Amino acid sequence: MRPEIKISIIGAGNLATQLGITLFNEGYFISQVYSRSKKNANVLSKKINANAISDIKKLSADASIYIIALKDDAIEIIAKQLKLKDKIVVHTSGSIPMDILKNSSSNFGVFYPLQTFSKTKKADFKTIPICIEANNNTTAITLQYFAKSISGNVNKINSLQRKKIHLAAVFACNFSNHLYGIAEKLLAKEKLSLDLLRPLIEETVNKIKDKKPCEMQTGPAIRGDKKTIKTHLNLLSKDKDLQKIYKLMSESIINSKKNK
Repeated sequence: MRPEIKISIIGAGNLATQLGITLFNEGYFISQVYSRSKKNANVLSKKINANAISDIKKLSADASIYIIALKDDAIEIIAKQLKLKDKIVVHTSGSIPMDILKNSSSNFGVFYPLQTFSKTKKADFKTIPICIEANNNTTAITLQYFAKSISGNVNKINSLQRKKIHLAAVFACNFSNHLYGIAEKLLAKEKLSLDLLRPLIEETVNKIKDKKPCEMQTGPAIRGDKKTIKTHLNLLSKDKDLQKIYKLMSESIINSKKNK
């Protein structure tokens, strides 16, 4: 048990679940779990021996750190209801301003784990970068100590850097995953499986473990293979949205080669 820091988690979604379990396994005392859904709060609280609440007014003021792990649109709504004096209050968003918490407490900041999470897949926080931002040095020191207790990759950043990191993450994770989904649908139309592409996807990721992505780019666009690009665009003639995506991506790759 780590008696020096008591945690309350506001949220019971993907990140809240994995972070809560990790903190519990590291010996932290989790006081409360809040969710608008009492069912969701109960599910997580049972895993981490915490009290479940579905009314934010029942949030106790006895914790050391309050972690708001909610979707972006809900953070401000909750923050306006918190009056926690000098307790540390953080949110976990990559894009929401830190100052949205300034009326919640005199000590506030951001605790941003840079990873994609799901409730059912265990997260290894030791390898996950955690980005820290705080409104004062004392809070920053506490958050750094707290983050380093679960991760070997802790970074103190500013608000602009955090926004740019989040933007880059959307391109690297969300957009790429969406493209995998498009590829899966294209194959499914021909009654083919995504399994055909899994080795290719894995090799693409492996290549950039120690090389720059721009140096590893392959395909018709980087080769300037206009005939193949035209063939692909013709195959997408019945889906103008996909055709537009293909064209924009190809043009972006071609331009990146010109600007290298």
